[in-house]
Amino acid sequence: MKNLYMIGGSKGGTGKTMVCMSMIDYMRTRGENVLLIETDTSNPDVAKAYAEVVKTETIDLDEKDGWIVMLDTIEHHKDATVIVNTAARNNLAVTEFGEILNDNLNELKRKMTTLWVINRQRDSLELLREFMETMTNSKTHVVRNAYFGNDDKFELYEKSKIKTSVEDAGGLSLTFPDLADRVADELYSKRLRIEDAAKSMTIGNRAELQRWRGEVKRMFDEVTK
Repeated sequence: MKNLYMIGGSKGGTGKTMVCMSMIDYMRTRGENVLLIETDTSNPDVAKAYAEVVKTETIDLDEKDGWIVMLDTIEHHKDATVIVNTAARNNLAVTEFGEILNDNLNELKRKMTTLWVINRQRDSLELLREFMETMTNSKTHVVRNAYFGNDDKFELYEKSKIKTSVEDAGGLSLTFPDLADRVADELYSKRLRIEDAAKSMTIGNRAELQRWRGEVKRMFDEVTK
C-alpha cells in the first residue's frame, strides 16, 4: 500500500514549502516514485522547483471539483507515493469537501499521513482542530518549525488540549530543524531542488545543507517507519 502525505498548516508563514520540498527530497533519496499534487495555485513554488524531476499535478482544492480530480489523479498513479502540498487558504475547503478524500482512502488503497506545520501562534492550532474533525482517517503529526525557536518556545502548543488529542490518536510532536538563513535564502531565491543545491552551493553552504538533511531524515524516519 502506497502512502499519501499531506503537508498542512492552512496559513501562510509556517514553513510548509520547505517541509514539502524536504519530504520530496527524502522520498527520492529512498528511491520512491513520487507524485506531487500542488494545490497552492497562487504560489506553486514546490511545483516550480520539482516539476522537472517528479510527476506533478496542480489542482485547485477551493472547489469540490478539485477534490474529485485529486481522487482520480491518485487512482491513476497507483505506483507512486503521493505528496500533497496544501495552500494557506485551504482549511475552509477541507471542512466543506475534505470528506471526499477522507471517505475514499480505503478504495484508493492509501494510508494517509498529515504533517501539520505550526509556528508559535494560536491560529494554526485552531485550524488543526478543524482539520482533524474532518480528516478522521489521517494519522496527523504536528511539526514545530524550529525556525521560530526551540521546542520550549512553542508554549501554546505544549500546553494545549490539541497536543493531547494528536498524541492520544497516535500522532507525534516533531521538530523540523532550522536551516541557516543564507542557505534557505539561496534555495528559495533560485528555486533550487535540495539535491541540486547539495552539489552547486559553496562548500560552507553545502556543509550546512548536509547537516540539515541528516536531521530532516531522522525526523521523516520517525514518520515513515
